[in-house]
Amino acid sequence: MLACMKRWTLLSLVGAWLAGACAHNAPSGDLKPAVTLPLTVLGPGDVFEVKVYGEEDLSGTYRVASDGGINFPLVGKIQAVNRTPTELSDEIAAGLRQFLKQPSVSVFVREFTSKKVYVFGQVARPGTFQFEDGMNIIQAITLAGGFSTMADQNGAFVTRIIDGKEQRVEVKVKAIGEGKSSNFKLQPGDIVYVPETMF
Repeated sequence: MLACMKRWTLLSLVGAWLAGACAHNAPSGDLKPAVTLPLTVLGPGDVFEVKVYGEEDLSGTYRVASDGGINFPLVGKIQAVNRTPTELSDEIAAGLRQFLKQPSVSVFVREFTSKKVYVFGQVARPGTFQFEDGMNIIQAITLAGGFSTMADQNGAFVTRIIDGKEQRVEVKVKAIGEGKSSNFKLQPGDIVYVPETMF
């Protein structure tokens, strides 16, 4: 009887520890987006093209400055950071209305250089990579040259800052590649770490 009670107590402690570990490394579906802003908002260094229809002299390509602004002909200084292409085109059009009767303006993003993901650990080329809309963990690891021979392919971790706090989730990348698990979508600023295998 005493041996059974000891075994039950040990199993209870192990179960409690596993529950805590699972709560810390939440399933991939429980990791919420890091930001509430749309992924298409502009940031410093991003490059976009402005087309003012019928006004070729006003059309051109711009890079968001470190202070978040651009200088647009006739309109002057405009803040572009944290704005979507639609919001920016509306503001340019509003500024041009004092010079043009019905300006038609479109903004097309060419480079989202302000958004990055980071891949470290047991990959061929650890580093910082440009985020692309819809990017997943398979793409990020591929950009980093794939796994090294010592990689724990089912033990990768993604760290994300949400409301100023770090949240980490374990992602079984090998299982994703084998079709046994759904892919894991990344967010700008995510850190992917691939540990060394224990075997």
